[in-house]
This record gives sequence, C-alpha cells and structure tokens, in this order.
Amino acid sequence: MATEARIVVLPKEAGPMTVEDIELPDPVGHQVLVKEYASGICHSQLHQIHRPRSTPLVLGHEATGQVLAIGSEVTHVSPGDDVLLTFQPRDLRHTNRQPGVAGVELEGGERAVSPQIFTWATHTIADDQYVIPLAPGTPTDVTAIVGCAVLTGAGAVMRSGEVRAGQSVAVWGVGGVGLNAIAAARIIGADPVIAVDLDDEKLALARKFGATHLINAAETDPVEAIRALTPGPDGAHGFRGMPIAGVDFAFDVVANQQSFLQAFRSTRSSRNTIQPGGTTVVVGVPQGDLQLPAVEMLVHERQVRGTIGGTSIPGEDIPTYLDWHRTGQLDLDALVTSRVGIDEINEATKMLDEGKVLGRSIIEFT
Repeated sequence: MATEARIVVLPKEAGPMTVEDIELPDPVGHQVLVKEYASGICHSQLHQIHRPRSTPLVLGHEATGQVLAIGSEVTHVSPGDDVLLTFQPRDLRHTNRQPGVAGVELEGGERAVSPQIFTWATHTIADDQYVIPLAPGTPTDVTAIVGCAVLTGAGAVMRSGEVRAGQSVAVWGVGGVGLNAIAAARIIGADPVIAVDLDDEKLALARKFGATHLINAAETDPVEAIRALTPGPDGAHGFRGMPIAGVDFAFDVVANQQSFLQAFRSTRSSRNTIQPGGTTVVVGVPQGDLQLPAVEMLVHERQVRGTIGGTSIPGEDIPTYLDWHRTGQLDLDALVTSRVGIDEINEATKMLDEGKVLGRSIIEFT
C-alpha cells in the first residue's frame, strides 16, 4: 500500500525548490519507511543547490522519525520505533553490502535521486544502514541534527583527530558543525579550545559551547594570535632552530583556500625526533582544490587529514552523543537556532546561504 508524502525537490533546471506530493512504495529488503518528526538543514545542501545537475535531486541527510514499515531483511528496528536518520552507514565492519541509493518517482515520470538518503520530506524510505534506533523518551526535535551536525563536528574531534585531554584545538567556522567540534573538544578536556570565525555573534555562541578563546579573523591575524596562545616548551626548537608554537589540531569547517592555509599554518611545528607537527583536519566540503604549501608541510612535519562525517561509526557514536545531551554536556536546544516548516525551505536555505543562521536550522513536520 503506497504512502502519501510531501517532499522537497530540487529541479535540474535553475530555480527554486518545490514541495511535491508523491507516493512512496512499501519498503522491501533492507528498506525502512519512516514518518519524520524533524530534519536538519545542512550547509552541504547549499553546495548541491549551487552546482549544475543533470537530474532532479531530493535533499536532506539528518532527521528523526517513527518507523511505519520495514522490509523483510530489516532486523534492528520495528514499526512504531522512534529512529534517527543519518547519511553515514551505521556500521560496515561486519558486512560487504553497500547501502542502496535513494530516489523517488515524480509526477510526469522523472526520478529525483540522492546518493544516500533524503530527509526534507514528511516521509522517507531509506536503507536500514542509515537508520539508528532511539531510546524511548529521547527528544525528537533537536536530536534531528545529530545525524550530521553532531556526528561530523564531534566525530572530527573524537574519531578523525583522536584528540586527547590537554591537547590544543582550533576550529575554523563555528556554525552547526563547528560548534559540535568545540563542544566535543571541551568534553574530552582539550585546552585551549580556540574558535575562529568572522562573526562576533557566532563566536559568542562558541564560548557557550566551550571555546576558551575567540578570534575574529576579520579583525585579527588568526595564525599569529593562535601561535601566541600556544607557545612551545622553553628552549625547545624545531628544524634548523625554528620556534615551536601552534595548536595540536586545527579543524577547518569552512574549507576554502584562506581558511585552509590559516588552519594549516596555525598548527605547531615538530620538535625534532621528540614530537611530530600538528594536524589539520579538513571537515567542510571544499568547492575546488586546496593548495598545500608542501615545503612547510615537510620542514614543520605537519599533517593534513580529510574526514567524511567525522569518520564516525554512527551505531556506536550516536548513542554517546545523545547521552551527552541527556546529561547536559551538549546543549542541542541552544544549537537549534531556527525552526521552519517544509513550505519555507527556500527561505530557510537563503538565510543559511547569507550566514544568518547562528547554529542549525531544522524543518519540523506536523
């Protein structure tokens, strides 16, 4: 029996998104049919909106909802369960099966697609690898952003960087993802935790999430400021006597050429044979090549690492992040700074594109 749904569609031609009425088929195999409570609006969807495309797209990749029906191969959730949706497979360590691609049939015969899931919809059908069960009593509004914003930001610190207590951290870009990187660094005991942005209001919010120092890169050279905050041991030196200063980890959530170079150059130089150089983790989605100063990487023994979704294992990590929220360590209520309905999606993405969203926006479905 088909399920009626309202879904946001990005047409293949330039123009605004539309909200269309469609019918979703019954789930088969590893599919799960979910009625959604809320969905996050992520900056990475702006990249999809601005890029040329050859087919209509369905968007969104983090949400909460309730299972309506399951395919015959689904075993970890049942109809009636509250669940969280994420774009990262929950655990591929014990299977070689690749999750299926999502898509819907539109009126007129066209097919709108997504490489993983779609959550800007009242209902969705997703591969079970993207579905995480929620414990009874878990809030279902603000937790909608755990599947990307929290998973990516906190995961970059916990999984990609493997930051330890006492290590120094700087985060470029403190929107929805960056604030979660700040929060995770604080929770594990990193020090200092430095927030870098161009917006004083966003920086003030970063302070509430655990930043110990704030740097407005429009007013101050962040590389010089960070190196002044993070001097090396007295008398220690690097290659050919170069001074040692800088953070152990820089997380670039902006991922443009300027932010990447600033983040890279803010990491510490190596201490010959004693301590390697710092690490830059590229968290945001670059919209082109990032030029790397290779000689600086060599002589300072700095490292550069990329991460998709924080290199997370959602089946393990999401319960941890939900517990952080339950115990008051991660304030998701403060992180969600805008709520809209599905028919306001064009206005909501415009606000995000213009930098008017402090934390994260969510779509709430009634």
